[in-house]
Amino acid sequence: MKVLGIIPARFNSTRFPGKPLVMINDKPMIEHVWNGVVGTKLVDHVIVATEDKRIVEAVNNFGGEAIMTSKLHKSGTDRCGEAIQKIGEDVNKYDVIINIQGDEPKVAAEHLKQVLKAFEDPNAQIATLKKKITSLAELNSTNTVKVVCDLNGIALYFSRQPIPYMRGIAKEMWLRRRTCNYYKHIGIYAFRREVLQQLVQLPQTPLEKSESLEQLRWMENGFRINVLETTKESVAIDIPEDLLKLK
Repeated sequence: MKVLGIIPARFNSTRFPGKPLVMINDKPMIEHVWNGVVGTKLVDHVIVATEDKRIVEAVNNFGGEAIMTSKLHKSGTDRCGEAIQKIGEDVNKYDVIINIQGDEPKVAAEHLKQVLKAFEDPNAQIATLKKKITSLAELNSTNTVKVVCDLNGIALYFSRQPIPYMRGIAKEMWLRRRTCNYYKHIGIYAFRREVLQQLVQLPQTPLEKSESLEQLRWMENGFRINVLETTKESVAIDIPEDLLKLK
């Protein structure tokens, strides 16, 4: 199985402009992500997809490869879609494409390994990860995306609200009940190449617009998402203060 890794990196982030180029231990964040992906030795080729020439220049300076994409994309996956279009027929040699977050400088090999394992099932279309929620702050935060799955690990729904709702139980007790666990979504995606090529042709859907979650667009169109559980935390840098997490 040949794997292409794409790192979408946007300069004009609303909450943290210039984020991919912020310096961490004398290297831009995007270089840490690149090195982390390459270092796993699980991906055959890696490219950065960006809308900004400054990021392209930074990637070229450390010996990476970058592709310029539109400034109008609403999601990282849409940016990945344009990247594979620009690669052209060469993309057909890859079986699976992984969308790796450009704002997670501590890339976890375990995460990549898990999402790739999902494709041992020939019916797998899309794979992602979940992690058990252990704090009420995470459970109640609209920045933490929650996911519920069926008994086979296929996603039923993603939401910014706590799901499932526990009727008749005070919310502060929800994590203490043993009737079910709560899980947050870890935002790494892997796709069969032909599935990704279909997904990026889909228009936005009502649920996606409501929750601002692109994966709901795929589900509304009938695609299945395999969700595997991890115990390893991801470290996402959404705002400048998040850099403290790296210490």
